[in-house]
Amino acid sequence: MTRAFAAFACLALAACAPRPVVSSQIADWRAAATGADRDKLREWRGAFVEGLAEARAAGHGADIDREGVLLDPDAALGGGPIPNGLYRCRVTKLGARNSGMLAYVAYPAFACRIGQQGSVQSFAKLNGSQRPVGTIFPGDALRQVFLGTMILGDEVRAMQYGDDPDRDVAAFVERIGPSRWRMVIPRPAFESKTDVIELVPAN
Repeated sequence: MTRAFAAFACLALAACAPRPVVSSQIADWRAAATGADRDKLREWRGAFVEGLAEARAAGHGADIDREGVLLDPDAALGGGPIPNGLYRCRVTKLGARNSGMLAYVAYPAFACRIGQQGSVQSFAKLNGSQRPVGTIFPGDALRQVFLGTMILGDEVRAMQYGDDPDRDVAAFVERIGPSRWRMVIPRPAFESKTDVIELVPAN
């Protein structure tokens, strides 16, 4: 990890240490998830495939192929929870939520952190204009489940999960290679059909 990255991450963590947006006392994601997010997670693969198809139709087939397993819906390997620590997280948006929007957008890496909150884990994207924060719950043999909210722009405090459907975020967390994970966010409220966040250790 570079000194600049480490310094930024520490400052961001100090500035962004709000109350959990999902109670860490809840151990089962199903007890915390809204009905809308349970539906999104149930239909995650269809949203992923739809986003890929739109992106390819818009001329981004080579970009998708270049990403390999990152953008393969069936690439989850299992192997236990994602380790706590600092990560470089890179967001790719697939498909357009509304006409006139881009069908494929890939951003450079930002800073993210995985931490521990009792029996569950926390996730926070520390910089960028859209910053999901929340809780990672145990899932099944292949994936964990993230529930949280989106911090936008220069906001410094996250909303509580469930207060605003447009801010709620639900995702699967999956290992896709050695020291490589992704978050698959089906039907996000803004811009795309599916967001995929690649996570690799920062050090």
